[in-house]
Amino acid sequence: MEDLAASAQKIAALMRLLTSTGGFRLKFRITAGAGAADPDGFERRDIYVECKGPDGELLTDRDGELLRAFEHISAKILSLEADEHDRVSFDVNGFKAERAQGLREAAEDAIDHVQQTGEPFHFPALNSRERRMLHMFLVDSGLRTASSGEGPRRHVVLYPAGFEIPVERPSFGGRTAERGGSRDGRGGPRRTGGDRGGRGRY
Repeated sequence: MEDLAASAQKIAALMRLLTSTGGFRLKFRITAGAGAADPDGFERRDIYVECKGPDGELLTDRDGELLRAFEHISAKILSLEADEHDRVSFDVNGFKAERAQGLREAAEDAIDHVQQTGEPFHFPALNSRERRMLHMFLVDSGLRTASSGEGPRRHVVLYPAGFEIPVERPSFGGRTAERGGSRDGRGGPRRTGGDRGGRGRY
């Protein structure tokens, strides 16, 4: 990334455009450098944009779709490579912190489920950032994880120790030819977070 101060100024210009011409009713604060670091140590972020205001809920609709769009546009403005996109992070009204806590709790529930039943646990579809978070939360469980599915259906699966993870095959003509793509690899139906009734929204 170029000079952080210059990068922050570019993001500030984008936010001014969004709140003036774009009409978003938002206030924002931009932190660059050491102060922008993720307090949980998950992301390597160099610029943190904290938003508040009447239109904050618009940014968190559809699991934060617009919030991610702001991040994507910012990454393009700063000419970041795909693996550097997390270096610019947007949040609004503590949304990401709440999502992270929900994912951590969902991971704990899934670990209990797999250890008690010996069956794989399929989380709901998540964006790439949240899938990485889940993998991180699950890494110390001693169980194996893998991502499954394609595009908007891509999700994390937690497998029991010693379970043979199905090998997925590429899709053809909109249909996916894979083993275990919609089943758990033992002939049973795929389990999702909603099966456990508590934190299925993650």
